[in-house]
Amino acid sequence: MNRLIDGFCRLLDALIAVMLAVMVVLVFGNVVLRYGFNSGITTSDEVSRWLYVWMTFLGAIVALKEHAHLGTDFVVSRLGPAGKKVCLVVGQLLMLYTTWLVFAGSLTQARINWDVHAPVTGMSVALFYGSGVVFAVAAGILLARDLLRALTGRTSERDLVMVQESEDLAQVEALHLDREKTWTT
Repeated sequence: MNRLIDGFCRLLDALIAVMLAVMVVLVFGNVVLRYGFNSGITTSDEVSRWLYVWMTFLGAIVALKEHAHLGTDFVVSRLGPAGKKVCLVVGQLLMLYTTWLVFAGSLTQARINWDVHAPVTGMSVALFYGSGVVFAVAAGILLARDLLRALTGRTSERDLVMVQESEDLAQVEALHLDREKTWTT
């Protein structure tokens, strides 16, 4: 299961990179055409906006898998293992509920806008809202997996706090752990 999820996230990383490249080409090309040749790519703004939304939701899936979302552990880090586990389970349940709300709302909007076409590209606007559906399904699977691990005791005490106080602190901690592994081997 972990290899499948890792492969899926690598696929998402590649897809995000392609989307970003397409956005750069569209926006940069449009700017050059507008100012240099008094022309432009008509679909550039709309496609770039849609790609940005999809990139955001797909990136959120990868960040959720890697526990890379920023948060605060001010209270939870001071609790004992049982308190951390309770907070983790409650947090996971709240995130699953929120993910359900995103899923239900996105699916409803996709259904409502199935026959609505975007003004420039003519694509169904349901594709825009589909990003929320894809995110919610993938996030729900990841959250349920983490919740199951916590409930069955397959989570170490260090993993009971699944947020990073800051990106810098997380990088320093990762470097420190890498050094410890090197010294012990």
